Order: sequence, then structure tokens, then C-alpha cells
Amino acid sequence: MPTPPTYKTALIVGAGEGLSASLARLFAREKIRVALAARKIEKLGALCTETGARAYACDATNADDVERLFGQVEREIATPDLVVYNASGRARGPFTDLVPADVANAIAVSAFGGFLVAQQAATRMLPNKHGAILFTGASASVKGYPQTAPFAMGKFALRGLAQSMARELSPQGIHVAHFVIDGGIRSAARAEAADRPDSMLDPDAIALSYWNVLQQPRSAWTWELELRPWVEKF
Repeated sequence: MPTPPTYKTALIVGAGEGLSASLARLFAREKIRVALAARKIEKLGALCTETGARAYACDATNADDVERLFGQVEREIATPDLVVYNASGRARGPFTDLVPADVANAIAVSAFGGFLVAQQAATRMLPNKHGAILFTGASASVKGYPQTAPFAMGKFALRGLAQSMARELSPQGIHVAHFVIDGGIRSAARAEAADRPDSMLDPDAIALSYWNVLQQPRSAWTWELELRPWVEKF
């Protein structure tokens, strides 16, 4: 069997208490050093204590902020060879009532921030011809629902970015993958009804799928994976 790739330093952008936390715990168990980035890092203290991660404040839609983030992580931990983009922006409401500035911000967070983070990551990975860049998508990556046009616009764009990057960077040793999370993610504040067990995605189970993709030998790389609960319609 081919030897699976190894990763030493992970950066998770758009970190929070859900999927990002599950990823941080999994990476830490695998002896990968973890950096967490978010606009507000106050709620990440417990996770940092648990995993040994370091938290960095960063606006992913600001090019200078993103460049500064990568510089800090390089100086204080190491150059990331595994980068996950989890940030999303939303503006919800009837189409004719949407505020243009809110829509622009939603698209910037969901898509443009992904570009900025991925560009900094790829620039550092290409000299070594090694690394992985993972993007977290949603049902809206492939389906535009009523009153959520800005979310669909951003997620469609993020998927296009991932596909383009995969075609360009895979032959240069960079594993680019996009994950369509088709369903609600279970959390302390959002649990499924007692009569519908496992009708929501378990964030630990999602994280395991990310890890399985990361362990793929380059002769059989996944560029996109859809995940949904067993009862979810699609």
C-alpha cells in the first residue's frame, strides 16, 4: 500500500465551536500542530487549552490581514502544510429586500476570503510540492434556495475556486478538496428531535471524512465529497 501523506501544521480559518473544533481535536490527536483563525477569538480559549492550538484574530476578507496571519503562524509555529477554509457569510431575506452591502459582504466572506487564504497557502506549499487546501461548502454550493441568494452566490463561487485550483495545483502536488455539507450540523444549541436520531450531521463524523480524504495517496485523490445524513433528501 502507498504511504499516506503526512502533515505537520494545520491552519483552520473561520474557526468556531462546531466542525472547526472537531477538526482541531482530530488534528491534535494525530500530532499535527494547530492554528485557529477567526474574526473574534474570545470563544476559542477552551479549545486552545484542550488541543494546544494557538488562536489568531483575522478578517479573512482583508488581504493584508490574511498575509499577516500566515506570517504570524510561520514565525510562531511553522509554515502550514494543511489549510482549511471554514468561513461563511450570509444575508437572508426576500430577493428584492436584500441590502447590496450585506450581499457584498456575504460573498466576500464565503468566496473572496477563500481565495485570499488559498493564495497565501499555495504560495508556500508549491516550492515543496506538498500540502492540502480544504474548503467547506454547503447545500448552497450546488442548490440555490429561496431567500438565500447571497449564500448560494458565495458558495457557488467557492466551489468554482476549489475546482479550478484542483485542476491547476493537483499536478504540482497540492491536494485541493471541496466538501459539500448537505444538511444541518449537530451542536449543543442545535440538536435533532428525539424521534429523528442521526438526522443531523455529527461534526466529529464530518471531521473523520476530511481526514480520510487527507490520507488518500495521490494516485486516487478526491477533489469533492458530499456528506449528508442518511435521511436527508437530495
